[in-house]
Amino acid sequence: MRVLLIGASGMIGSRVATEARARGHEVTGVTRSGADGTERAEAADADAVAALAKGHDAVVLAIAPPRDGSATAPPLLAAGRAVLEALRQSGVRRLLIVGGAGSLEVAPGSRLVDHPDFPELYKQESLAQAELLELVRREAADLDWTYISPAAQIEPGPRTGAFRVGGDQFLTDAEGRSEISAEDYAVALINELETPAALQRRISVAY
Repeated sequence: MRVLLIGASGMIGSRVATEARARGHEVTGVTRSGADGTERAEAADADAVAALAKGHDAVVLAIAPPRDGSATAPPLLAAGRAVLEALRQSGVRRLLIVGGAGSLEVAPGSRLVDHPDFPELYKQESLAQAELLELVRREAADLDWTYISPAAQIEPGPRTGAFRVGGDQFLTDAEGRSEISAEDYAVALINELETPAALQRRISVAY
């Protein structure tokens, strides 16, 4: 498949690119800088993204707000709206979104991000990602989207190919840990790209 990857230089995006290429997919990376052989474009520029997306089979949105206290929902929502419009302009229906864990439910009607012990450093980013999920649920009924939430802790690590796939509920292991390597998250994302099992819904991945 031909995949347009927005946010190709990030910690997760770079591993998605590696996994996709290892499986024989053609990846067009998009970054704000256009460095390292990527295409230069802002995710919030619908016309630019649409021009790049033409001829591709899927778009992966792998951007996140900064964690320096300036992260708010509107910039991420603007990018989300622009990408939805870009898909419609380009005729691409498949969208995979690298989401957040904060909106996962720890109990019915109770989100992880609303827990009093949720780290302040990640709160604004998590709230922004939750807004993006709601935007897609409301406004992307005409597209084949999947929003993929990682475990609470995601960082570089081994590619094992062994993990659990859930839905809206927060996944933990027997010791109460919620972890996934960025490499295995990328495996889960490309699995969903190749064999869609969660169209128009959110899934979560964790060990």
